[in-house]
Amino acid sequence: MDNPSGQPPFIDDSRYRLLVEAVTDYAIYMLDPDGIVVSWNPGAERFKGYKAIEIIGQSYGRFYDVEDRRQGIPKRNLEITAREGRFESEGWRVRKDGTRFWAHVVMDPIREANGTLIGFAKITRDLTERMQAREALRLAEERFRLLVQGVTDYAIYMLDERGFVTNWNPGAERIKGYKESEIVGSHFSRFYTEEDRLAGEPERALRTAAEEGRFEKEGRRVRKDGTRFWANVIIDPIWGDDGKIIGFAKVTRDITEKRHAQKALDDAREALFQSQKIEAVGQLTGGVAHDFNNVLMAIMSSLELMRKRLPRDAKILTLLENAMQGAERGAALTKRMLAFARRQDLDLKAVDVPDLVRGMTDLLQSSLGPGVVIETRFPLALKPVLSDFNQLELALINLAVNARDAMPNGGPLIIAAREENVGDEHQSRLPPGPYICLSVTDIGTGMSEATLTRATEPFFTTKGAGKGTGLGLSMVHGVTEQSGGRFILKSVKGQGTIAEMWLPVAHTAPEAKAAPRQSAPVEKSDARLKILAVDDDALVLMNTEAMLEDMKHTVLIASSGAQALEILHAENDVDLVITDQAMPEMSGHELVEAIKKQWPEMPIVLASGYAELPEGATTTMYRIAKPFWQDDLARIINDAIAGKRAALRTAGGAA
Repeated sequence: MDNPSGQPPFIDDSRYRLLVEAVTDYAIYMLDPDGIVVSWNPGAERFKGYKAIEIIGQSYGRFYDVEDRRQGIPKRNLEITAREGRFESEGWRVRKDGTRFWAHVVMDPIREANGTLIGFAKITRDLTERMQAREALRLAEERFRLLVQGVTDYAIYMLDERGFVTNWNPGAERIKGYKESEIVGSHFSRFYTEEDRLAGEPERALRTAAEEGRFEKEGRRVRKDGTRFWANVIIDPIWGDDGKIIGFAKVTRDITEKRHAQKALDDAREALFQSQKIEAVGQLTGGVAHDFNNVLMAIMSSLELMRKRLPRDAKILTLLENAMQGAERGAALTKRMLAFARRQDLDLKAVDVPDLVRGMTDLLQSSLGPGVVIETRFPLALKPVLSDFNQLELALINLAVNARDAMPNGGPLIIAAREENVGDEHQSRLPPGPYICLSVTDIGTGMSEATLTRATEPFFTTKGAGKGTGLGLSMVHGVTEQSGGRFILKSVKGQGTIAEMWLPVAHTAPEAKAAPRQSAPVEKSDARLKILAVDDDALVLMNTEAMLEDMKHTVLIASSGAQALEILHAENDVDLVITDQAMPEMSGHELVEAIKKQWPEMPIVLASGYAELPEGATTTMYRIAKPFWQDDLARIINDAIAGKRAALRTAGGAA
């Protein structure tokens, strides 16, 4: 069909009009060269609010807010469109009701064939929801960025898909020591220890995160200054829209203090467990030793009385002597058991440690043999310790013999001492105060951790059958604890052992050495005493009675404290009472207190296998340790009677 104007078909095309009129998601309309609206589609009416009759003939500038109109932006946009052939932008526009919406605008110039501008085609799309979503995302990202940047207790940063650091938060700087400019672009493997890098740990971490969707582990990491710390590490993969990994999110927490606190708690629990175990074993050992003392008491006294009555047959006497020596060894064994159980009598006094060691050096050297060289390391001035001289000496001998046995090829044995002031933070569970750490060090075979935990248990030994009682270290432990200190063993398999006796500093000076006291011979006297013997063990009571009768004394016996009091009320001429301590219903101490109230001048001998008197118990009595020989019994009786006579003389003189 011919076109008489010679121009291409334009707006009159009905199909084009139908298309524009059908669009409701876009505002499609035309402006004249001055920006006056000349057409209006349903889409424009839908989101701008104007009907065609209300807006056609009006300036399109009313779609801009007041400030944009004041700045001449509508006119400027027309000029840009005419000059450049296209204008596109996003910005706020105004609806009929005054509300604003975010619009995407495209504007094209409309020209005649000869280039004359006849208007503008304008397409506007309402992108308010998209803009709001984009703004919400931007705000969320900003908040997240501020959150991450505000965290200082965690290192939060990202890695690219190869493990190179792409960002860095203040927590990472605080924990790891690197500034952002120093670390971004570096591979995260530099935070690992050398051994972990060689073992491929960094690569394994990323591979696990990629394959399993998450990686978490605790381990050693390295700070910028080279120090190591315990870290809890979490790595999560970051996926792109195409399903491929584009990087990793990494969160690291410094848990060094937590680990130390947990270890301290575990150590404390283990120490408490060991303490409770040793205490339980100690109670059992003390009870066994007490009962064993009673058995030995019966055996030793019977053997001694038998020796007096048997014919002078050499073979019989030899066998008897062997039996008595065996009983004495048993008595020594119970002393060690009681030392471990902390139930022996200790004479706690100020002891000069260097002086004690010097005095026993010859004994030690002869006991250890020529293969062991004793070295002593003491400061020039060392305060005395509070302990029992004889028991401390025995403890050192035990430690030295153990050290010798641990060095089959010989070597140095170092005995040293130093002063330490223990504070509340000390890990040894000692009360705060000054202590002397007396140590014995060897370079022997050492102990495994399993052996070390059991080393002070009674009867535990690694020396093989018949080569040790297993009570040496138990005895040292008991003596130290009963002195108010602590025994600590440190040992590494193949590297030797250090045995430390922590003993409290004495606040008095050591006593001057006295000349060795010779055992006084038992007084031969024709005096015959009436003695009340009290013991709940029938065997011990019978043998005590036999020994006393053998000494020509008259003996009354009682198996309980109540029975003893009945006898004392019935017999008004009893000269002395010998009583056991550990008895049911009424202990020996309680019996002593009851006797002293009614017969204050009565001499009393308390026979006991261990130091079991309650705190504050009276000391106005004589004590003899079970098991004892007849001479020991005779001597303590003589002392008790002499003490009574002296007290009576003093009372008479005062009167």
